[in-house]
Amino acid sequence: MTQRKGIILAGGSGTRLYPITIGVSKQLLPIYDKPMVYYPLTVLMMAGVREVMVITTPNDVDQFQRVLGDGSQWGISLKYEVQPSPDGLAQAFILAEHFLAGAPAILVLGDNIFCGHGLPNLLQEADKTTSGATIFTYHAADPERYGVVDLDKNGMVKRIVEKPSVPPSNYAVTGLYFVDETAPERAKNIWPSARGELEITCLLKSYLCDDALRMQKMGSGFAWMDAGTHDSLLDAGNFIRTLTERQGLQVGSPDRVAHDMGWIGEAKQKKCAQKKNLIEGPTPIHLSKPSDNSTNAENISKIYADMDLGGLNPNNLISNCLAKEKDQIGLLLSFQKIDETRKLGRVEGFMKEMDKANSS
Repeated sequence: MTQRKGIILAGGSGTRLYPITIGVSKQLLPIYDKPMVYYPLTVLMMAGVREVMVITTPNDVDQFQRVLGDGSQWGISLKYEVQPSPDGLAQAFILAEHFLAGAPAILVLGDNIFCGHGLPNLLQEADKTTSGATIFTYHAADPERYGVVDLDKNGMVKRIVEKPSVPPSNYAVTGLYFVDETAPERAKNIWPSARGELEITCLLKSYLCDDALRMQKMGSGFAWMDAGTHDSLLDAGNFIRTLTERQGLQVGSPDRVAHDMGWIGEAKQKKCAQKKNLIEGPTPIHLSKPSDNSTNAENISKIYADMDLGGLNPNNLISNCLAKEKDQIGLLLSFQKIDETRKLGRVEGFMKEMDKANSS
């Protein structure tokens, strides 16, 4: 395995996520139970990278240092670099040139999330190639939002088109790039685009012109998400929650990856996880009546399915009701009363019962 170094580009102003990014970096927003930056960091770790530079804005660098530290808790080394202004993705290689010191690199965007069975093997296989560049593509339903590869009849990359109105294929270029030691010098030779940025597409085209660009498709067993919008941020959180709670998978955990890679011991891994509250399961809520095998939540959900709430959100009412438990005997609000209210079909009656429960 080559001594490849990693770069996480966590700059930008996060305008697509305003106003929640006014006071905090986009890459520090939570994706379910972890900061967003944990996910690209663990991708680098799974690739075997132990030296990582985080590039961020002048206003956010202190926040990242507080969240990530120097990396020693995970058996890695973390450095930080400031990007004075968002002048394009390819600028990351220029800013990190001294850090790279002639080593090949992996650049991953701070708002990209990758997961899937076999991901470490895919990354480590790409790391074996010491020259040229490797891009990872993903079959997207909306490729016009991304850079898209145009393939020849042999399935080789012919060109890369940035956000095309008519995509030549459905294969979008993800925010994960393996490059050789020539990347910083190539980036210096790129002319700024019409929007004044050093485009990553132009850097990749320089490799393509030298017949040194390879493509690795991420199949159906993988998931790739760009969490840069309000909708995609919510979708990513829900997806990670599903994997965590239903399958017991710990996605995006540096503690777990560091342990699996043999960089930290079992005791240290558990200590880190406990400190960050990453291994605790959901707190059980005992709300069932002793004489009833079904849970109160199930009963209430069934009742609300037929209830006319007059435009109110039933999920909020259920949550409020469940939060009223004062002991393990059962809900303060009797199911008989709820059922009577359901038959009446009136929200007012339900709210009266809730008021009685609150005052008891």
